[in-house]
Amino acid sequence: MSTHQLPVVVIGAGPVGLAAAAHLVERGIEPLVLEAGDSAGTAVRHWSHVRLFSPWGEVVDPAAEKLLAPTGWTRPDPATYPSGGDWADRYLRPLADALGDRVRTGATVTGVSRSGRDRIVDAGRENQPFVVHVEYADGREQRFLARAVIDASGTWTTPSPAGGSGLPALGEKAAADRITYRVPDLKDPAVRARYAGRRTAVIGSGASAFTALAYLAELAKSADGEGTHAVWILRCGLCATTFGGGETDQLPARGALGLAAKAAVEEGYAEAVTGFRVEAFERAGAGVGAGAAAGDGDGDGYGDGDGYGDGYGYGDGDGAGDGRLVLVGEDGRCLEPVDEVIVLTGFRPDLSFLSEIRLNLDERLQAPVALAPLIDPNQHSCGTVYPHGHRELSHSEQDFYLVGMKSYGRAPTFLSMTGYEQARSVAAAIAGDLEAADRVELTLPETGVCGGAGLFDTPEAEQTDAGGCCTAPEPQLVHLTEQAPAGAGGCCGS
Repeated sequence: MSTHQLPVVVIGAGPVGLAAAAHLVERGIEPLVLEAGDSAGTAVRHWSHVRLFSPWGEVVDPAAEKLLAPTGWTRPDPATYPSGGDWADRYLRPLADALGDRVRTGATVTGVSRSGRDRIVDAGRENQPFVVHVEYADGREQRFLARAVIDASGTWTTPSPAGGSGLPALGEKAAADRITYRVPDLKDPAVRARYAGRRTAVIGSGASAFTALAYLAELAKSADGEGTHAVWILRCGLCATTFGGGETDQLPARGALGLAAKAAVEEGYAEAVTGFRVEAFERAGAGVGAGAAAGDGDGDGYGDGDGYGDGYGYGDGDGAGDGRLVLVGEDGRCLEPVDEVIVLTGFRPDLSFLSEIRLNLDERLQAPVALAPLIDPNQHSCGTVYPHGHRELSHSEQDFYLVGMKSYGRAPTFLSMTGYEQARSVAAAIAGDLEAADRVELTLPETGVCGGAGLFDTPEAEQTDAGGCCTAPEPQLVHLTEQAPAGAGGCCGS
C-alpha cells in the first residue's frame, strides 16, 4: 500500500483535533481520530461549568460547520457564549457523530514512531509511514500506520504544580486531599460545601485564576457562603495590567473576567499576596503554624503586624497538624493557614509518547521553535500573535505536527480560533496545497494588554526604564489602593 493511501492519524478528539479531521475530509483525506477519553471533548467536559470568553461565532470551525450541515445541525446564536458543557454537547459531540467511525474513543496513544525506524536511524526515514501505538481501556493494544500525524492532544492532563520552581512544592503531593488543579464547580452541592465558609488560596495569574476568584466571591455573597475568603497568591507584583485588558479587551467576556477578579479584591472577598513563590506546604500545627498550635513554636520573626498573618513561623511542632495548610515561600516566609488550595499555574505538554519522534522544540516553552518567539510570555502578554500555520508548526520529522493548545507548549493565551487556523493550514500542507497552507485567513482579537508579561521580578541591574510588569521588591500583602492608578500606563512598558 502506498503511504499516501494511509489515513492521517489525529491524536485527540477535542475542538482542534476534530477541526483537523473535518479539514482533512474536506480535502478527500481520511482521518483517524484517536481519543483517550470515553467521548469527544472529554477534557472540555471536565470544565463543563465554566463559560467560554469567546462567543459561539468564534468557536465553530468553518470546515466542521460544512460537515455538520447535511446532518441538520443548527449553529447556535453566534453572539452568545457557551459553557464548556454547551460546547461539548451542542458542537463537539455532533461533529464526532458526523465523522462516524473515523473517531475512536477509549484509545490512548502511548507511542509514535516511523515504521522500522527509531529516532536514531536516518536511512530511508521519510519514506516510511508513521506507526502509532494505542492501548485501549480493556487492555488491548493495536498499531496503526499513518501517512502523517497531527497531535492535538492538548495539555489538560498535565497541569503545572504550585511550586515556584516548576517542580511540585515540598509536601504538595502529601497535601493532595486539600489541593485541586481545576476551577471548582461551585454549583455542585458537594463541591460547594468544600469551599463554603472556608479560607482558600488561589495560586495563578491568568483567566482561570480570575474565574476562581470570581466564583469564590459569588459564594461569599450567598446565604450559605458566609465566611468564605480567598487568598490570591501571585508570584509577581500587582500593576495596571495584572487584571488583563478590562474594557479595552476585544473579547469583552475575557476582559470582564479580570474586572471580576479585581472587584473580588476591592470588595474584600479576596486578598492579594504578591511576590510569593511557593516552596512548601505544611500542615498547620505540624511544625509550621500559629503560636502554640505549632507545638511550642515561637515563630522566627514573622509575627504580628508584618502582613504575613498572626505569628506564623517555624515552630517545633510535634503533631500531624489540623488538616489546614500553611504555604511557605521560597524565602522562608509563611502565610496564614488555609483550608483549601486551588492551583491554576498553567499546563505543560505531555511529550512522553513522542520520544521516538524528532521534534524541534524551544528549550523554554516546549513549543515549536519557529512559533515560540511569537508567544513567549517573557517578552509579551498580548494575545495578538499573528496567525500561523504549517511552517511554524513543522519539525525535523516530516509530516508530523503539534497543533492546538499543545503547540503552545507552556505558553498561555491560546484561542480556539488559532487552533482552527492551524488545522486548516496543516491539512492543506498534507494535501500538497502549499498556496492555501501559506495563506493567512484569520485576525485575532487583541487583549488590550501590551508589553512584557513579567514572569519574574526583574533584577535591579537589568531593569529597563519602563520597569517590569512584575516588579515587587519584597513579597507583600497588597491592597488595590497601592497599585498604579488607572491611566498611568502599564508597568509592562509599551
